[in-house]
Amino acid sequence: MRFTIPRFSASDQGPAASELNRRRFLGALAAATVAGVGAARLVVDPQPRTFAEAPEAQVATSGPTAPAALLPPPPLSARIPLPGGGALTKIPGEGDLLALTVDDGVNSEVVRAYTQFAKDTGIRLTFFVNGIYKSWTENHDMLQPLVDSGQIQLGNHTWSHPDLTTLPKEKIAEQIGRNDQFLKKTYGIGAKPYWRPPYGKRNAVVDAVAADFGYTVPTLWSGSLSDSTVITEDYIVKMADQYFTPQAIVIGHLNHPPVTHVYPRLVEIIRDRNLRTVTLSDVFLKTP
Repeated sequence: MRFTIPRFSASDQGPAASELNRRRFLGALAAATVAGVGAARLVVDPQPRTFAEAPEAQVATSGPTAPAALLPPPPLSARIPLPGGGALTKIPGEGDLLALTVDDGVNSEVVRAYTQFAKDTGIRLTFFVNGIYKSWTENHDMLQPLVDSGQIQLGNHTWSHPDLTTLPKEKIAEQIGRNDQFLKKTYGIGAKPYWRPPYGKRNAVVDAVAADFGYTVPTLWSGSLSDSTVITEDYIVKMADQYFTPQAIVIGHLNHPPVTHVYPRLVEIIRDRNLRTVTLSDVFLKTP
């Protein structure tokens, strides 16, 4: 199953033209009728929602007394060393942990809705950021406190999401290094060592360049919400039901509104299975 959406490569054209083409393409997708993924809700509601706005939700407040509050992260003493070599696709060992990781940031309102979702429920998330999108500066004031508290972790997803395996070394370095500096300047954090190669594509050359910047842990996934394109709400829930399992790393996207309509249903799956949502930093010991 393919989990990604074709994108215009920033290496083929200037940043402004590339961003315009992306938004035109994604806007056309969002306006289209969804076909072939289910009989229900075939027309996508374009309005993002917060957790409390969803029809199925109880009115929530922030903090541990919220009606939909989730289990807290494991204690610091439970953190484990990062596994050596290769990409990270699952959380090692046996347990009750779920790492929900969410990529890109095409849609500023979806980034805002996900951030409010975290505030309302206590869910812990890892955002893999493409700094080219305005969503990361537009939502800075709302997102920064959750980053500072560790509830939302930020990882490096490159500056503009090209297939790094098609680029020369200097362009790979520009993509990773520019995004690294953006995260430091905008949020005051170092995202190292976690990075996610766009489309999951990497090779020895890409890994070596990333490692030169301190990004030694390519972070892939064991399951997906399959929402890099516009799909129905019911299909997203179907994917969550399939992949929200113990020790899974699940990929979602900060691009399209339908996922924001099913937050209560995602929480229901997590709670029914007694899963403990975690960031990557909740699980692994810090590297020197």
